[in-house]
Amino acid sequence: MLLAFNKPWGILSQFTKEHESHRTLAEFVFPKDVYPIGRLDADSEGLLLLSDEAHWNQRLLRPEHAHQRTYHAQVERVATSQALEQLRRGVRLPDFTTLPCEARLVDPAPDHPPRVPPIRERKSIPTSWVELKLVEGKNRQVRRMTAAVGFPTLRLIRVAIGELTLDGLALAPGKWCKLDEKQSGMLLR
Repeated sequence: MLLAFNKPWGILSQFTKEHESHRTLAEFVFPKDVYPIGRLDADSEGLLLLSDEAHWNQRLLRPEHAHQRTYHAQVERVATSQALEQLRRGVRLPDFTTLPCEARLVDPAPDHPPRVPPIRERKSIPTSWVELKLVEGKNRQVRRMTAAVGFPTLRLIRVAIGELTLDGLALAPGKWCKLDEKQSGMLLR
């Protein structure tokens, strides 16, 4: 069984609480014995897969499979073409250099539902949306990449895994569905 979940902001990608104040996947009443495939940080949103089948974990997460994940990052200021080119080439971070990725400015801004709670807005500093397509997913990688090129991430949403998209699933934040065979196949293209 393979499930798709539109993870809201503030939810840990795990079923057990670490602290009483943490919200977890347990509150969304998933079928028994499923576990998340990969992670989204508590302050990230979007498409998260869950399964009770171990083979999905290796197939979707190992960089050598070149399995693409697409993110929309709302960043401080308007991302420059120079910053986007740095992201495309790979970004040198203190502990590793990221693999090359696809990066583009999303203009007009995507029509994502408002975040609860909303991001902090500063009247004197505009924001823009950047789309990144990665085949690796290290800890807080997208946030670290955008910050390294001078455009800190304010909001991060995973919008697709492979060809499976949140828009195509029409999942509102906090909702999940069981994927059919055709939808599961979209992950492997």
